[in-house]
Amino acid sequence: MAKQNVAEQFVDILARAGVKRLYGVVGDSLNPVVDAIRRNSAIDWIHVRHEETAAFAAGAEAQITGSLAACAGSCGPGNLHLINGLYDAHRSMAPVLALASHIPSSEIGLGYFQETHPELLFQECSHYNEMISNPEQMPRLLQTAIQHAIGRGGVSVVSMPGDVASKPAPEKSIEHALVTARPTVRPGDDEIDKLCRMVDEARRVTLFCGSGTAGAHAEVMEFAEKIKSPVGHALRGKEWIQYDNPYDVGMSGLLGYGAAYEATNECDLLVLLGTDFPYNAFLPDDVKIVQVDVRPEHLGRRSKLDLAVWGDVRETLRCLTPRVKPKSDRKFLDRMLKKHANALEGVVKAYTRKVEKHVPIHPEFVASVLDEMADDDAVFTVDTGMNNVWAARYLTPNGKRRVIGSFSHGSMANALPQAIGAQFTDLNRQVVAMSGDGGFSMLMGDFLTLVQHDLPVKVVLFNNSSLGMVELEMLVAGLPSYGTTNNNPDFAAIARAAGAYGVRVEKPKQLQSALKDAFKHKGPALVDVVTDPNALSIPPKISADMVTGFALSASKIVLDGGVGRMLQMARSNLRNVPRP
Repeated sequence: MAKQNVAEQFVDILARAGVKRLYGVVGDSLNPVVDAIRRNSAIDWIHVRHEETAAFAAGAEAQITGSLAACAGSCGPGNLHLINGLYDAHRSMAPVLALASHIPSSEIGLGYFQETHPELLFQECSHYNEMISNPEQMPRLLQTAIQHAIGRGGVSVVSMPGDVASKPAPEKSIEHALVTARPTVRPGDDEIDKLCRMVDEARRVTLFCGSGTAGAHAEVMEFAEKIKSPVGHALRGKEWIQYDNPYDVGMSGLLGYGAAYEATNECDLLVLLGTDFPYNAFLPDDVKIVQVDVRPEHLGRRSKLDLAVWGDVRETLRCLTPRVKPKSDRKFLDRMLKKHANALEGVVKAYTRKVEKHVPIHPEFVASVLDEMADDDAVFTVDTGMNNVWAARYLTPNGKRRVIGSFSHGSMANALPQAIGAQFTDLNRQVVAMSGDGGFSMLMGDFLTLVQHDLPVKVVLFNNSSLGMVELEMLVAGLPSYGTTNNNPDFAAIARAAGAYGVRVEKPKQLQSALKDAFKHKGPALVDVVTDPNALSIPPKISADMVTGFALSASKIVLDGGVGRMLQMARSNLRNVPRP
């Protein structure tokens, strides 16, 4: 049996860790690794057109599966392109292993062609970032990198010169059982006892939930019922906590709606569950706050805490709920449910009158029709900017759907590459990229990746010929919009020229049939919908710092707009409110 080289050993260990694909663009320093993949049936090389796409795709795959995913870039400019997608994966806590191949080891530090220093470049967007400079570091270094990515939730980067990858692997290398799943973390009894006392002593408790409530829906509902608590959520908590939730009071933050702001600011005790919600202007400063999070570095970095609880949400609530005293007073909960329904009633009207005749098409109408027509277990990937607004307001979670975006990093152009990674996890599952024309055109080359791999991703393009969110930021800052207009082609024609299904929609009555035909198409499809760039309504009272950079707001709800089927949910929840 021929002796393995380092590249072959590298690929074998990735496969043993559960990696099914390596996304990237080939290059000379990567050739030994790509050739090892060619000869290994357990792992596939996924050729994309830009390394940034590779990193976004790997991050999306990791978020869908919860398992390690991987990407690679060749030396210098190749691996440098990975950095934006790796930042997004790292901030999304997605376990991703990135291979940054390097120039020949004998030339490092001598200003060689394409020389960069990946061990420095990726330091801020990784838990682990080291270079394999000789074969004897294998496989221990790679195993350590894998366990950092999985155990801490985020990115590990391994740099490796191409000549090292071609060398023979060490004969007596030490391979051990790999960590491929994270444990649950239970708080100590003292913290549970303190939290129990605080909940028992409070008359009005509000739960505010983030992505850390994934897998804890039943526990959150049981706890909310026992203490009669309203339940609000951040954007990343929406898919995990809003569905089948009779205590739902909406979402807080810049894209917020309903009564979530009031519920978090009018309670006696605010319990933050698995959220690193960044907008402290929306959090109260005059009520007691408890935060529960599995990552201790998140505790207290947004607001002053009265109690910090280190533990994952599900295990914490399983310990806490049996100990707290049941509350019978529903007055606060019922008042928040009524406020929530009333707030939604007020904002829906603007987007339910004559939308079927409005040209250019209301993007709210597009999002609501898309929500109705998409599969119950669809995966939506959402571009940053105005598409975040439409997804937050109109996509209806149900416990089976997934919504992925650059919600923590806020990068443009994420939806298409994330859809690639999501689709590879299950070719039979519907994946819909909600793209803006700005984001789509930035990485449009990887639409060809859909065609090349025959991925049945459906791109629904909200085409308003502008960078809409940036225009809004300029507007509220008192600046005329400048540099935000896109002179766009017919994107549907481009899709057809690339060998995909493409259709352009300019009138509302064309939308349903266009989406239906695209969804029926077996391969990749693009629906180019011409939407109204002035669709977002602005409240009459707004200050200059409310929208800038998604960072600050002095208002309860900054953006006003429709909320889709959430109004129906709020009306349904009102049935739980006792009549006087």
